[in-house]
Amino acid sequence: MKFQAMLAQAIESSEIPLRFEPGATEAVARPVIALLNAWLSAHMPPDSESPRDQAAGALLGQLLAELNDWEDPPANSAG
Repeated sequence: MKFQAMLAQAIESSEIPLRFEPGATEAVARPVIALLNAWLSAHMPPDSESPRDQAAGALLGQLLAELNDWEDPPANSAG
């Protein structure tokens, strides 16, 4: 399951009063995604030849790519 689907499912199952309003899920998710994006980006290791830094950078790159793939938020996260 993708992060966006998990986040949308968590938001939609929460007790947020606006959760039934059109666009409410995306409105709540945007600041969460921005926070996670900033947090992950801050932990990106410097460019180095170290295998540890390269592995950490690759993993963070994958996480950031999935996190930033919010162009088409799931309309229904049940599936």
